[in-house]
Amino acid sequence: MQTIQEESQEEHWKRNLYVCVFGSFTTIMAMTLVLPFLPIYIEQLGETDPESIIRWSGYAFSATFLTAGLMAPVWGKFADHFGRKPILIRASLGMAFCIALMGMVGNVQELFGLRLLIGILGGYASGATILVATQTPKEHTGWAVGTHAAGMLAGNLLGPLVGGLLPGYIGIRNTFFLAAGVIFIAFLATAFLIKETNFKRKAAASQIVNKSDGFWQNAPSRNLVLLMLGCAALLMFANYSVEPIITLYMASLHTLTQNIPLLAGIAISVTAFGSLLGSARIGRLGDQKGHLCVLIACFLFTALTLLLQAFAWADWQFIVLRFLMGIGLSGLMPAITALIRHNVSGHIAGTVLGYSTSAQYLGMVLGPLAGGMVANLYGMNAVFVMTAGIMATAALLIAITRKRQRNAAIPLI
Repeated sequence: MQTIQEESQEEHWKRNLYVCVFGSFTTIMAMTLVLPFLPIYIEQLGETDPESIIRWSGYAFSATFLTAGLMAPVWGKFADHFGRKPILIRASLGMAFCIALMGMVGNVQELFGLRLLIGILGGYASGATILVATQTPKEHTGWAVGTHAAGMLAGNLLGPLVGGLLPGYIGIRNTFFLAAGVIFIAFLATAFLIKETNFKRKAAASQIVNKSDGFWQNAPSRNLVLLMLGCAALLMFANYSVEPIITLYMASLHTLTQNIPLLAGIAISVTAFGSLLGSARIGRLGDQKGHLCVLIACFLFTALTLLLQAFAWADWQFIVLRFLMGIGLSGLMPAITALIRHNVSGHIAGTVLGYSTSAQYLGMVLGPLAGGMVANLYGMNAVFVMTAGIMATAALLIAITRKRQRNAAIPLI
C-alpha cells in the first residue's frame, strides 16, 4: 500500500520532468547558440587580428565548460543539503542574468569573464538530472533520465542553428537578450511548477560529508559506482575523440559533393539526432531488462559502429554509421545515471551525480587530445580503432562487475 509520500511523488514527478526538460533545453541552447557568431562578436568588440580572434573564441567557448565541470560536484553537494529545486532556481536565474549581460559587454575580456561566470552560476542541466533521478520512482528512472537527455540533445542540436539564423534578423546583442528572456521563463516555470516531494533538509552539511565518506569507504556498491563514473567519462571520450578529425576524414572518402564542411556538419548532427531518437526508448528498456545489460549492449554496439567507421569508403556509409553510433551512445547516460541513483543513498545522490557530470567534462577534454595524438602518430583510421577498443574494454569490465555482483548475491539493477 502506497504511503502518502509515495502518492505525492507519483503525482508530481512527471510535471517535474517536463519542466526540467524545458529548462535544460533552453539553457543548453543558450550556451551553444553563441558558437556560430562568437568570432564575429569578438571582432565587433575590437579584436581585429585573426589569430587573436581565434584564440579568444576558443577561450570564451571553453571557459563555460571548464568552470561548469569544476563546479558540478560542489552544486551537487549543495543540492543534497538544501534541496534540488533551489539549485535549479539559482542556476536558471543566474544564467538569464549573465546571458543578458553578454549582450551589453564592451570588450572581449568582459565577455570571457561572463562565460566563466555562466559556468560557475549555471549547471541547470546537471542539477535537473539530479532532480529527475531522485524524484522519479525507481522503476521509471531510465525512461525519465532518457527523456531529459533527449531535451538536452535537442538543445545541443538547435542551439547552433538558432545562433546561425537569429543574428541576421535581430542582431547579435538582441539574440543574447532573447535567449536570456527564454531562460527567465524557464526560471519562472522552475520556481512555480516544480515540487520536490521526498527531500528533507539536513541539519548540518557535515552529515552529508560523513555519509559521502562512508559510502566511498564501505559501501558494497562503491566499485560499481566508481565504474559508472569512468563510463560517464568514456561516453564523452568516444564522441569527442573523433569529432575534431571528422572534416579531414570525410575529405579522404569518396563523396558526392565537394562541400566537405557541410558533410562534416551532417555527420556530427546525425550522431546527436540518433541519440535524440534513442535515449528515452533505450532508457525505458533499461527499466524493464536491467541497466547493466543495456549498458553492456550499448558499449558493444558503439564499439562496433566505431570500428566500422574506420573502414568506411564513402560519405553515405560514414554518415549512416555515425547515426547508428548516436543510437548506441543514447543508451549509456540514462543507464549510468539510473545505476548511480539505485546504488547510492538519496542523501548523497546529488554529490555523486555531480561527480558524474565532472567525469563527462573530463572525457570532453581528454577525447580531442587523445584523438589528435593518435591521428598524428598512426593516422586517422587508428582513432576509430582506438576508441572502439576502449568501448569494448568498458563493456568487458561491466560484464565482469555484473558477474561478481551475481556471485556475491547483490541485486542486479
